[in-house]
Amino acid sequence: MTVLRGERVVLRPPTEADIAPLAAILATPEVARWWPGEDDETMRERVVEGEPDTTSWAVCVGDEIIGLAQGWEETDPMYRHGGIDLSLHPAHHGRGLGADTVRTVARWLFEERGHHRITIDPAAHNAAAIRCYERVGFRPVGVMRRYERGPDGAWHDGLLMDMLQGELR
Repeated sequence: MTVLRGERVVLRPPTEADIAPLAAILATPEVARWWPGEDDETMRERVVEGEPDTTSWAVCVGDEIIGLAQGWEETDPMYRHGGIDLSLHPAHHGRGLGADTVRTVARWLFEERGHHRITIDPAAHNAAAIRCYERVGFRPVGVMRRYERGPDGAWHDGLLMDMLQGELR
């Protein structure tokens, strides 16, 4: 798998040794509200065993793992496009590292994987993530009502955002 380099982040393939640190990041309250139910077992399934058509990276600054990034691909020729998922430890929020990570994965999906469109789907009330994604070039497309179940058991809206090739900032 490919190592990707952003301006300040390095995205590298996760290893077995990364499972506990990544699970701990996703278990922090600020992240778990958007990524509920993640633990060592689900992280192992996600990053070591892998998911079909999904590439996962440990997001690093220097030698420190600060988060998880994923690029996924819809391979049906009629709907072919890429997508991105991201979670960063809250100690690294607000420093431009999320935008650097998303930009790096988007560049890979456009340039290396040949996609013309990329989507991302934050919770509709995750204002910080939405600002980050807009900075990179994503635009809101629409609200997906009652899109995902939150840790509280209630259904929450999601915001579908997309970016076309040539719109990456």
